[in-house]
Amino acid sequence: MRILALDHGTKRIGVAVSDELKMIAMPLEYIPAEPFSGVLDRLRVLVREKEVEQIVVGMPRNMDGSYGEAAAKVREFVTVLREAIPLPLRTWDERLTSSQANRVLVEGGVRRQDRKEKVDAMAAALLLQGYLDSISMG
Repeated sequence: MRILALDHGTKRIGVAVSDELKMIAMPLEYIPAEPFSGVLDRLRVLVREKEVEQIVVGMPRNMDGSYGEAAAKVREFVTVLREAIPLPLRTWDERLTSSQANRVLVEGGVRRQDRKEKVDAMAAALLLQGYLDSISMG
């Protein structure tokens, strides 16, 4: 069984999945944020195909630790997701994952036009890796 991570954005939702041992996060894809019914349909397929047992959603925080407007949107998303997909779901601090993802892709030599396609899934993988590391130490 695996853990699925989501990096929620207004245009795209990055998706990453763990390996079966829950040690390594791998970027998977991004899902266009609209239409929302398409997001739920795709997530249901991924949950079934990847044998997902838990979902982790990135919770955006300001650098001082407070929550802003983006966090309110993620909370709404989480509320709907909990009803649509009956799996354990938790949020995880995603501060700086998008900037880290961009840096990783730049250092990996990914061309600028290709980075836009990959940055959301990479951000989801980074937040998932942080979560996996925290549960393996716990």
